[in-house]
Amino acid sequence: SGESGAGKTESTKLLLQHIMNLCKGNSQLEQQILQVNPLLEAFGNAQTVMNDNSSRFGKYIQLRFQKNTVQGAKLSEYLLEKSRVVQQDTGERNFHIFYYMFAGLSSEEKEMYGLLDPSLYRYISGRFGTQDVAQRWKHKYQEVCNALDMVGFQEQEQVDMQAILAGVLSLGNVTFEPEESNGSVKVSEASRGWLKAAAVSHKKVNNLSQLVCCVPRSPWSPSVSSCSLCADARDSIAKVAYGRVFGWIVCKINELLAENVDPEVELREIGILDIFGFENFAVNRFEQLCINLANEQLQHFFNHHIFQLEQAAYKEEELPWETITFNNNEPILDLLLAKPLGLLSLLDEQSAFPQATDKTFVDKLNSSFKGNLHFQPGRGRVLGFSIIHYAGKVQYTAGGFLEKNRDTLPANIRGLFINSVTPLLSMLFTGKSLCYDRASHVNQGPPWQELSHSLMVLMERMYSANPHFVRCIKPNSQKEPGVVDNQVVLLQLRYNGLLETIRIRRDGFSWRPSFEEFAER
Repeated sequence: SGESGAGKTESTKLLLQHIMNLCKGNSQLEQQILQVNPLLEAFGNAQTVMNDNSSRFGKYIQLRFQKNTVQGAKLSEYLLEKSRVVQQDTGERNFHIFYYMFAGLSSEEKEMYGLLDPSLYRYISGRFGTQDVAQRWKHKYQEVCNALDMVGFQEQEQVDMQAILAGVLSLGNVTFEPEESNGSVKVSEASRGWLKAAAVSHKKVNNLSQLVCCVPRSPWSPSVSSCSLCADARDSIAKVAYGRVFGWIVCKINELLAENVDPEVELREIGILDIFGFENFAVNRFEQLCINLANEQLQHFFNHHIFQLEQAAYKEEELPWETITFNNNEPILDLLLAKPLGLLSLLDEQSAFPQATDKTFVDKLNSSFKGNLHFQPGRGRVLGFSIIHYAGKVQYTAGGFLEKNRDTLPANIRGLFINSVTPLLSMLFTGKSLCYDRASHVNQGPPWQELSHSLMVLMERMYSANPHFVRCIKPNSQKEPGVVDNQVVLLQLRYNGLLETIRIRRDGFSWRPSFEEFAER
């Protein structure tokens, strides 16, 4: 754990290499496991203002062993930041894979996928990079292709996947205009070419055009213009298509890395959790709240294990012990997760009301949490609120909270995907893949509920295991190598509870062997 840019993903890669090296084997499976990370980074990481290679999803890697040999691996992913596909803030980029494709594909391949100059695409903000950067991306693209081959993806699957990604980029350039004769909405003449590129098959152009434009007037916001609703529908299609591709990659990896042993054989397991770090940007949205909630839960688990369980053991054995206090973040978790009056329950409640807006949601928070030490109403013109997290105060912009929690995709879009001429896209929405068991559900409930359920399952797993904590500390806020900013480091040591941890390690019993282990030594 650690804040964004502290080195969690790099540490995970080193730890995996170390474990594979300790296996002393040189099996194909071990090499495949090491190739998983560069693959996931290409599709799930992006440049942010805090980190040039920021994980925009959480992952839990389970390695399964028989004796000292790795027999299989399984990957679980949490809350991919799909909104990044359609929008990035200043100084940020879309997912790496889009840039790698532009730099790495040959002219013939680009023509096959209908890709033009990168500066033309809205979803990558028309920004590309310098010649040096493009050269590095070209090398990265080759790494991704090698990783796909090594893990076991078929050539046709790789082609289909890139066709979908190119289609997503083209879709982002489709714009809308009012139909003068009857007041309905149509795809603008200027963007018909982009629509053709996005539709892959020309037969599908009219279907796609009709479906995106025939979005019913929203019950959530009757005053919103039809053009704006069509743009929302377009972005929903792009987000869900990218999310499905990412989920399929993870499922495919699990299929290829599954252990092939007798079910009677009991395997031992090492799990590595590399989850998105705590974030506090100039503008913090719904995604940052979900990320910071996950970090609150991890901090609570750390406190429980390091302080509560350990001190309870000393008390039970009647050792002379002066209790060490720590910053308990339970009140913050209650503020966020309590039912029926926690912040996320109130968000669900408001999301269910057709007349509710982001403003009514914020008004509800202000009245419900008046006097709560961890909540502050927003100040100034921007609609929002602040939460005093374990790692400090974060100001959230409330715009888009309800829409993102509803996360709706027009129902008639699903049929379009199912009938796609691209086999992979069709499969992702019919649920005919053996591994992609979530594919038949276009809407899986509000994103935070999905995250909350995933985290609950993860925490149960963690509480039943014997955890080791790797605390990653960020040396400076400028993304500079070889520079240590003492104040930045000290702040992290404080809010992570590491000063108290050092005290309990120094005053307590940092190594507690069983009687059997002691006698054997």
